[in-house]
Amino acid sequence: MKPIILALPQARALHLAAQGLLVPPTKTATRQALLACLTRMQLLQIDTIHVVARSPYLVLHSRLGNYPTHWLEDALARGDVFETWAHEACFAPKADLPLHRSYNAAVRKHWGLTSAERNAKANRKVLDELLAHIRQHGPVKSSDFERKAGSRSGGWWGWKDEKRWLETLFALGELMVARRENFHRVYDLTERVAPLASALHDGDQVHGGFIEKAIAALGVCQARWTNDYFRQKPRLKDADLNALVATGKILRIQVAGWDAPAYVHASNTALLRRAAAGKLAAAHTCLLSPFDPVVWDRERAATMFDFDYRLECYTPEAKRQYGYFVLPILCAGELIGRLDAKAHRAEGVFEVRALYAQAGMRWTDDQIQHVARAIHYTAGWHQTPTVQITRTQPGNLAAPLRKALQAMA
Repeated sequence: MKPIILALPQARALHLAAQGLLVPPTKTATRQALLACLTRMQLLQIDTIHVVARSPYLVLHSRLGNYPTHWLEDALARGDVFETWAHEACFAPKADLPLHRSYNAAVRKHWGLTSAERNAKANRKVLDELLAHIRQHGPVKSSDFERKAGSRSGGWWGWKDEKRWLETLFALGELMVARRENFHRVYDLTERVAPLASALHDGDQVHGGFIEKAIAALGVCQARWTNDYFRQKPRLKDADLNALVATGKILRIQVAGWDAPAYVHASNTALLRRAAAGKLAAAHTCLLSPFDPVVWDRERAATMFDFDYRLECYTPEAKRQYGYFVLPILCAGELIGRLDAKAHRAEGVFEVRALYAQAGMRWTDDQIQHVARAIHYTAGWHQTPTVQITRTQPGNLAAPLRKALQAMA
């Protein structure tokens, strides 16, 4: 068989097509489309920062267009999706619940899971008491428990005891998130939320299945990028994928300019053929979440898009290069810049504190129009229709962007 060689733009198009970001949505969003979107991505990372919108909502908006954000919570409450530790804390489609439960119990060594195991060993008695309370009184939220005097607030290390115990039991699989109220987790017994009808899966088989799922979700990737998607260990080498290549489950191809082979899942063969024939045309412009799968692997984003992206919200302000919650700008198959934004919901203002074009790139008039439309569209979805651009780099982008936005207002 003649080896398949993709040019880099063709590889980008294949990646974006697999992720649902190649072309803008052509239909009005539906609940079913939301579930299909999540199934395509396999995982939807959760983060609570909402200076713009909470990340899972923004990831879905970039793919679905305007939709009511409560659809995601409704899907969780119905059991169509569930929450799990995977890449990080994530939503995943219900069909994969047995796989994640099996993998978390036997194979995955995520920091959230190992922390829970340590807490459980030291505090099993209190965990059992909490389970008994939930069994008798029903689902609980962390806010149902009063904070003890002098206790701290913050991350895992600063939670009040009850929050830590709830998260421990969730990570261990003894509790699940039954629903969310104002985005706060409501925990209930796993046996009541989603009892398994069959035995757990074999961990090694799940490991191989997640490798396949990662390659399918990414469209095209290198071996060394595969394990990060589901937080698998160790990092893979090309030889580790030989068996899957031999069975035909994945295809080994080449991408021009890459110093390592690339891999495509057999389920994406039709997309691969279209990409190789130059028939995948990237036409979507949108703002991406900092936790979008396209950018959550820094090395992959740099190799695929020549875009060096680092989330800076956890970086001290004085050391930030671009801003607190910076959104990458996807435009017709390229990452052409980033913007630091804040949604002032009470005032109806979407503030672009700073917008940066990719270094060395001069935006065309079409790109300016597309980006202005994406900002306008996103701002409207946030119910902050007034867009204010404070600063751009280069500075001469500000005037044409403002002019384009005024014409759309």
